[in-house]
Amino acid sequence: MKKLAYIQKLMEVTIDKNSGYCFGVEFAIKMAEDEMEVSDKLYCLGDIVHNDMEVRRLRDKGLVVIDREQLQELNDCKVLIRAHGEPPETYKMAIENNIELIDASCPVVLKLQHRVKTAFDKMEKEEGQIVIYGKKGHAEVIGLTGQTLEKAIVVMEDKDLEKIDFTKPVTLFSQTTKSTKGFYELKAKIEERIKAEKGEFNEFDFNANDSICRQVSNREPQLQRFAQENDVIIFVSGKKSSNGKALYQVCKNENERSYFVENEAEINPDWFKPTDRIGICGATSTPMWLMEQVMHHINSLEEGTLLENN
Repeated sequence: MKKLAYIQKLMEVTIDKNSGYCFGVEFAIKMAEDEMEVSDKLYCLGDIVHNDMEVRRLRDKGLVVIDREQLQELNDCKVLIRAHGEPPETYKMAIENNIELIDASCPVVLKLQHRVKTAFDKMEKEEGQIVIYGKKGHAEVIGLTGQTLEKAIVVMEDKDLEKIDFTKPVTLFSQTTKSTKGFYELKAKIEERIKAEKGEFNEFDFNANDSICRQVSNREPQLQRFAQENDVIIFVSGKKSSNGKALYQVCKNENERSYFVENEAEINPDWFKPTDRIGICGATSTPMWLMEQVMHHINSLEEGTLLENN
């Protein structure tokens, strides 16, 4: 006859100290909160961060998210520019419609926009091309291509390489939140295609600029170690976050028992064993309060479990 035995749960739960907002996102949210304390209404062009839970929290405080079409209809108001940055057309429209911009563009993104604009002006004279490694339609990429009169070629997959004319000079940049590994793999492929097209590779034909934010890229090796140190990984991120998808895959590659959740409601207790070490981590768009909420939920699960013994 089988006997039920009660055992004390011994799970250890820790939050990765390197996870959470990057400087740019933290700066933008602080600017939004400060402005909402003194303004009747504050608009934000697009989600301030790719995390629905945080967007909902700020909306409850009075932040109104709008898209570009809605921006065209606004006048005499305040609009927040999020950390991703914006193309020149947005600033021009703001002047025309008497809109006060609260510019929370990340300094790293602003510097990259300037570099792209400078390189574009040079490439125009040399009949060259600006190539951006990034996700087409991503807010930051829209801001970068805007520096090139929308002439920049956005490359994400191998098939996108067909858009490039390898007989002409190429200057490559990256969206700041992309994978470092992916950037250098793309760099090598472009070099090979130039060599195949011209019969040789001349460094003057190709200028590759690693413009990935190191605060973001450094998280990959940190997460690899964190995933190895724990039995289970709970990766907390908004489903819209491309950074979240990439960093989750880093965890998954190191630890098969890695799970992607948007909030604590998506956690399945069956993922855990009584003696597991559980690590909680997240994307650069994941607020610390949300990871803490997930930790409290896991700790609130039954303090014991029933096992069947003979």
